Amino acid sequence: MKKEVFGKTPEGTEVNLYTLTNQNGITVQIINYGAIITSIITPDRNGQAGDVVLGFDNLKDYLAEHPYFGAVAGRCANRIAKGKFTLNGKEYTLAINNGPNHLHGGLKGFDKKVWEATEIPTQNALKLTYTSKDGEEGYPGNLTVSVTYTLTNENELKIDYEATTDKATPINLTNHSYFNLAAGQAEDVLNHEVVIYADRYTIVDEDLIPTGELPLVAGTAMDFSVPHTIGSRISQVAGNGYDHNYVLNNSQNGKLGLAAVVHEPQTDRVMEVYTTQPGVQFYSGNFLNGSLTGKGHVYKKHYGFCLETQHFPDSPNQPEFPSAILNPGETFQQSTIYKFSVQKNNLK
Repeated sequence: MKKEVFGKTPEGTEVNLYTLTNQNGITVQIINYGAIITSIITPDRNGQAGDVVLGFDNLKDYLAEHPYFGAVAGRCANRIAKGKFTLNGKEYTLAINNGPNHLHGGLKGFDKKVWEATEIPTQNALKLTYTSKDGEEGYPGNLTVSVTYTLTNENELKIDYEATTDKATPINLTNHSYFNLAAGQAEDVLNHEVVIYADRYTIVDEDLIPTGELPLVAGTAMDFSVPHTIGSRISQVAGNGYDHNYVLNNSQNGKLGLAAVVHEPQTDRVMEVYTTQPGVQFYSGNFLNGSLTGKGHVYKKHYGFCLETQHFPDSPNQPEFPSAILNPGETFQQSTIYKFSVQKNNLK
């Protein structure tokens, strides 16, 4: 493990860059600002190394506005309708930062905090810890959160989330990395082949809040139960493209299950996603518009995709959804694995 200074916040707080490398030469870099994954370097079928996540090579760009590249979103990832929820008879009002709604923890969510870092070299792991104070962005309870990134010799990047609270609070943590498995060798991700192990998804209204219905994906452009390229039916999706929560088949019991597999045909890189979470938000980079440049690439529309493992959007207001409430005395625990490999054939 390597540690180096990445820069300082406007307040003068030092931010460090941590590099994890496994015995196969895969490298993952993380900063303790926003618990952000800044790069994942993996080989293609010819052994050519390439960076498969979007981001920047300097702190200044991460401090400026960007669409959550690589960050941990929280206290609640995704949207909460009108920024309000009622818990134990009390209504709470959160920061509004996405149209009429609360998104990804508010105006200064976990993605904009400096986390305390602990290196665990014996496990090739980095543990990041943050305490969110009672009332921060409108949330109840002092919440202590840790995110542990582990890079294994099986080419897995494992993300373990843990949290405790002194008051009942909603919590929904995810990593918001944007992937492009072509590593700069393609103009966009529309030729990536995707499988998502989900028979249903959460349909949303015009403000992107779930209606509560969980329609079947079968026979629609939402169906990735067998391999489809991202671009093959994207024109049939309302709005700009995919930005939908899938109800996973394999992790309803809280155990680690296979959520998705992505194959990039030009390089034959493959990424498998495993999670204990009940849902995954599949996002096709619809709002990238070429205004941001990082690591030598212009981030145009559909230049990256996200598979954000999570609880369903607006869970605090949807009693039929899996509960996102953490109570005192309980421990929030979730895990997600991104596993990288190469293969010669398309997904079967």
